Amino acid sequence: MAPLSCLRSPRSRPSLCARCAFRAAYRPSKVARRWMGTNYMATAAAADMEGEWAARAKEIKAGNKKSMYKKLEERGYIHAVTGRPDQAEQWMTEKRLGAYVGIDPTASSLHVGHMLPLMALFWMHIHGYHTVTLVGGATAKIGDPSDRLTTRKATNSSVRAHNTASMQSQLKHLWVNVEAYGNRYGYTPEPAWKGALLNNSMWWNETTLIEVLQVLGPGMRMGTMLARDTVKNKMKKGDGMSFAEFTYPILQAWDWWTLYRTSKIQMQIGGSDQFGNITAGIDAVKYISASHHDNLTRKEVAPHGPPFGFTVPLLTTSSGQKFGKSAGNAIWLDKNQTSSFELYKFFLGTSDADVAKYLKLFTFIPLEQIYILVEEHMRSPHQRKAQHKLARDFVELVHGEEEAENAELQHRLLFSRKTIPPEEHLAAQFDASLPPSPIDLPPAAVIDQTGQPRADLKLPRSAVESLSIGKLLLACGLVGSSTEGHRLVAQNAVYVGRRNDSPGLEKPMDENSLIFTQCKTWKMDDAEEFLIGNKLLIFRRGKTFIRIVEVVSDSEYTEMGLTYPGMKKPSDLAQAAEEVPETGS
Repeated sequence: MAPLSCLRSPRSRPSLCARCAFRAAYRPSKVARRWMGTNYMATAAAADMEGEWAARAKEIKAGNKKSMYKKLEERGYIHAVTGRPDQAEQWMTEKRLGAYVGIDPTASSLHVGHMLPLMALFWMHIHGYHTVTLVGGATAKIGDPSDRLTTRKATNSSVRAHNTASMQSQLKHLWVNVEAYGNRYGYTPEPAWKGALLNNSMWWNETTLIEVLQVLGPGMRMGTMLARDTVKNKMKKGDGMSFAEFTYPILQAWDWWTLYRTSKIQMQIGGSDQFGNITAGIDAVKYISASHHDNLTRKEVAPHGPPFGFTVPLLTTSSGQKFGKSAGNAIWLDKNQTSSFELYKFFLGTSDADVAKYLKLFTFIPLEQIYILVEEHMRSPHQRKAQHKLARDFVELVHGEEEAENAELQHRLLFSRKTIPPEEHLAAQFDASLPPSPIDLPPAAVIDQTGQPRADLKLPRSAVESLSIGKLLLACGLVGSSTEGHRLVAQNAVYVGRRNDSPGLEKPMDENSLIFTQCKTWKMDDAEEFLIGNKLLIFRRGKTFIRIVEVVSDSEYTEMGLTYPGMKKPSDLAQAAEEVPETGS
């Protein structure tokens, strides 16, 4: 074999010192990009905020600014405080502490009653506190017995999983809306704001019963637990208490301990029925902090400060009715269960005696503006200016600005005397993808606060032109059966809206162009006469129950896979097109 030539001989690698090798591998631009990430920005912002926090605390103590505690108290959020209120105010002033609200997913959606403790938490969030919403995916398997005389019915694991996923998605969406809504009132989101959405299954799936009994068990005294009002009432007046229900405060206390140890969550906010669970959690956190078998854990939590909390009031209307209830049903925050239109209508119905209180509790509107707004409203109460502002802001907080605008436009079109919204805005809501059809949903998902199916539907043209009036009202969701629909028509309780200038004209319309006529019969010609813009039908039952229906072609309806109440199968569309139009009386 021939020897290698000089050109083919291997060359030795250049020799570099350690410092030069490091500089070559990590150029300054790369280091800067790596270090200036979101975590670095958040850490830097948090450091800046700590300095601002100290300066603000000094201003508060000097009487130049209001404390967070005072702001919550003025708006009506604070009902009962654990310990001394002045001590709680001091802790909230001096320290950028963490707070949390826990919610068990016993239903697939939040309702308006959940918003009271959440609003207190949101106020703390937009003022820079560390805030956490905790979904009780694990504790929902047991069920909170607080203020209950009967045991909760056991739910299937698949139902619990659906409820948990649905509520987590809803809370995630709500957190996004909170920051957008707060920004409208001058609370600009900052990198140092710390909001989190957690599920207690994260730690309960890895925690053993032995660990809980070893760490917390010795500190939970039987005498104290048996003396709780929830236990005594359920034992004496209810159906008794199971061991699982009896230990629920221990599970909730362990949640707080976990958040306290890992995230420095010093404060818990709960509903009016949660005071016992909060005090049990305080005792548990104090006990574990002082007696934990791991010395390192005791040292880590020592600087966190003492745990405390408060409950929000049980909110009732001026007439004594529990807030958030209407005809026995909760006002859900899920659009599939209570539409934005119905949610807007619920708050629009607030009495003059309650509207100022609800504006304080359910919006970020400054108090000074609320007082001016209510004063203006009282000069002309019939215009319901304060109620419209309350409804608009709440729907925006829960569902976003676009949904709030659509709901307001619908209401002003149907009920206002002065507003002139363009017709195309009324139909704009139908452009988005619709929720599942009522036939495809469980019963709870189709019912709004009136006990009737939800609003805002699409119907095929053949159904509108061929169904009897009773069946059409059923398809629209205004009645529970076609028989009920015929009965209401006979009682002159059903109306259909139309334009009094030109029904099929596609142009902006004002309130004076929309009139309601008593519906006595329904024929094919009626569909053409009452169609607004060649695609919208508006039915009204009584004075307030409205359904706005978009009429689409049969092929489009079939392609979307939609169904309507009373429609047994998709082939009914073909049958309906061949039926002779019926009349109702």
